[in-house]
Amino acid sequence: METSFFITNRKKFTNTLEDQSLALFFAGEAPQSSADEHYEFVPNRNFYYLSGIDQPKIILLFTKYHGKVTEHLFVEKADPVMAKWIGESMSKEQATAVSGIETTHHLEDLQSFIQSQLHNRNYQHVYFDLEKRAWDAPETASQRYAGELSKRYPSLQIHNAYHTVSDLRLIKSSEEIEEIREAGRITSEGIKHLIRHAKPGMKEYELEAYFDFVLKSNGVKRHAFRTIVASGKNATVLHYEDNNDVVNDGELVLLDLGAQWNYYSGDISFTFPANGTFSERQKTIYNIVLKALREVSEMVKPGVTLRELHEQTQKILADECISIGLIQDPKEISKYFYHGVGHSLGLDTHDVGAIFERELEPGMVITIEPGLYIEEEGIGIRIEDDVLVTETGFENLTPDLPRTVEEIEAFLAENK
Repeated sequence: METSFFITNRKKFTNTLEDQSLALFFAGEAPQSSADEHYEFVPNRNFYYLSGIDQPKIILLFTKYHGKVTEHLFVEKADPVMAKWIGESMSKEQATAVSGIETTHHLEDLQSFIQSQLHNRNYQHVYFDLEKRAWDAPETASQRYAGELSKRYPSLQIHNAYHTVSDLRLIKSSEEIEEIREAGRITSEGIKHLIRHAKPGMKEYELEAYFDFVLKSNGVKRHAFRTIVASGKNATVLHYEDNNDVVNDGELVLLDLGAQWNYYSGDISFTFPANGTFSERQKTIYNIVLKALREVSEMVKPGVTLRELHEQTQKILADECISIGLIQDPKEISKYFYHGVGHSLGLDTHDVGAIFERELEPGMVITIEPGLYIEEEGIGIRIEDDVLVTETGFENLTPDLPRTVEEIEAFLAENK
């Protein structure tokens, strides 16, 4: 991603700030897992969106005073000893080159810098990313710093910038769309490699390994989310992640997986028969789900809401399930389809921003993922594409996969 992309993002954000304000964003750091081991570090996505920096502990600070905006980065001071163990930390010069922010300081100077600003200027507002998903979620660095600042300077008004940046992230730039497209391409390539090697008797994690090989071969460092390879009844559990069961002859295998490319996510669901051929019952259920995918995708355009897409998905699935005798009343569809039809996609797989009731706009990227899960028959089917909202409709960003029963069976037959 070019530096200009992050410069533009910062401009959009600072335009939303009140005058006489400060704003702080934290890259974060990897928490301890056990003993001297730590989880893998990934940057706070809002921090990354504004800076382009993916190194730990760095802090981004804005000031806006009398209409003038300044940007500052606070980075770790070089530590020659730690450099021998884990590599050098990002220097001031490197941080500037990546972000386009000219003014840099060392982390140890943050407190004195803020103290000087608050002493010499009449600041009224301070913005933090105060995302909190659960009441008892662990406190973040932003939340701790906001609480401390509020105690020491009670006249300041603390604001939550999380929703502001989330709304900015809903509309993807052309650069972001290309990153998502590439994540989808690699994900599709991985799916095809996986199903070429699938056969009854394998373990689910063996199939997963074929997907992982393609990701690594394409330079992908991490998955968009934990891979789901669910055979038979396991596919009726939406977030089944054990991937340790045997794939039996006659079962369907549901894949829900994604590559992460430059922090942007691909997210595709694909269902196929382990032995290469759908049974008549499996074919019937699969075609119902595919009908919903295609008809609902055709509805995607500016002005439509995700709620409307979801309600139409429910109607299509209910009508079809009534026609085959699976249910008698449309309200019963919730027994077999119990998740939303899609979500926003971007720097997070379930990307941020309140989108369910909001009218779709050009530049939004969403998933369309209808499914049916019939536990009593051991059938779970989900089919998912990544879709860009265009000026006049939609573009499927993940088109390079066999989708019909005939296409899937032909692909499996040709590649065995």
